Amino acid sequence: MVLRSAQEYIEGIGKIDSKIYLGGERVTDVLGHPTTKTVIQANAKVYELSQDPQYREIMTAKSDSTGELISRNLHVCQNTKDLEMRAEMALLTSQKLGTCNYRCPGCDVLNGLASITYEIDKDLGTEYYKRLMDFTRYLQKNDLAMSGGVTDTKGDRSKRPLQQDPDMFLHIVEKKSDGIVVRGAKQHQSGAYASDETLVMPTLAYREGEEDYAVAFAVANGTEGVTFICQYNPYTVERNTEADIHQLGNPIYGQRETSLVVFDDAFIPWERVFICGEVQFTQRAVMRFAKMHRMNCGGACKVGFADLIIGATRMMTEFTGLAETAHIITKLTRMAQISETSHACAIAAAHKGTEEPEGSGIFLPDDLFGNVAKLNTCYGFWEIMALAGDIAGGLPVTMPSEKDLDNPEIGPYVEKYLKSAVSARKRMRLAKFIQNWVAGLHGVGTWQGAGSAEAQMLTLHRIFDFESRKAMAKELAGL
Repeated sequence: MVLRSAQEYIEGIGKIDSKIYLGGERVTDVLGHPTTKTVIQANAKVYELSQDPQYREIMTAKSDSTGELISRNLHVCQNTKDLEMRAEMALLTSQKLGTCNYRCPGCDVLNGLASITYEIDKDLGTEYYKRLMDFTRYLQKNDLAMSGGVTDTKGDRSKRPLQQDPDMFLHIVEKKSDGIVVRGAKQHQSGAYASDETLVMPTLAYREGEEDYAVAFAVANGTEGVTFICQYNPYTVERNTEADIHQLGNPIYGQRETSLVVFDDAFIPWERVFICGEVQFTQRAVMRFAKMHRMNCGGACKVGFADLIIGATRMMTEFTGLAETAHIITKLTRMAQISETSHACAIAAAHKGTEEPEGSGIFLPDDLFGNVAKLNTCYGFWEIMALAGDIAGGLPVTMPSEKDLDNPEIGPYVEKYLKSAVSARKRMRLAKFIQNWVAGLHGVGTWQGAGSAEAQMLTLHRIFDFESRKAMAKELAGL
């Protein structure tokens, strides 16, 4: 068995000398910094879950090359059962963390690249798939944490890469005998600085003349020329200044942490390069990654978040004596309906998954159900948050601090006026947990994660079989 313990992962990350900046300052202690350590702790929990016999079927898989037990985060799906367990892993980790499984994007990039590199090698006689599988075995052997780099900064969206600053899209600036040199950036990268490796792929379909942008590769954290510039918002300030983390909405694992990953002439050895100039395959590469990520990010991950919101909201009704109120029951049931509809679509996407390309042994989810899962989540998650805010009332955004509760002069007032069926402290702590969801970053994060709703709409319109539906209607209408 090649599964690292949580402590082994933490010790390994602590030895990597990555260039990380947060709030304009260099982070020199990634394990001890109040914000960056939340990502480390989240990843460590995922390693812990992989060691737990209760979750073994979900969190682990059998390596097709060695037969050993490996993390499912490093597994290329080989049947529909694998796809279902991949989605269940996204669900479980969201339920356990209340934030991102930061190894999730890397897993989906790996599966998308495995599919497309197999096809490139078959059509062009290259060795990208072999390289990727060699790299995958290296990951599995050492049970490394891997993030995924997909989204370029894009600059002026009305212009192609060569019509503006060329660095707005990550690209090759030099080819050498032993590798390539790349420049550009990937943004919105979830927990990338807390990984051992990052697997990078193209962000869109490139055209003839844009060959330098059609590039996929793996890069080890700590590589010269790679810099992580972390997100910064009011929740970051709160965590960095709060002495008692238990007064925060998600005390241990925090908000979803991302970074802008800058590649300033970073060198990538050829054995870590998996696409290099094959523009004709980039659209399919993006679409195959999207198939995986929309099923998992939309139909499973966010369902886990919804479970936490629903549970907290139900608890708040019990705290305030409203649990049996008719309109409250209706709203809670609507929240459950939205969430379980997305989950059902994810399960359908997994069960309807197919081998792609044929003969590869690699299975990807059904595109239609995966996109429907993500679309339902895009719109439904906003409604779930709105209903949670409605039921919880104004307290999650207007309450005083627990520090006020601890103040001997005003604490008795806070306790008296904010208690309900439970103490003021218990009610305030739950309200803070709800605030993390309804007044935090999760609405926009859910809408944009795995692509905007417009991207799913376009895909759904393209793949939906309108002609067969017309034929059905014509037959019955006698046309």
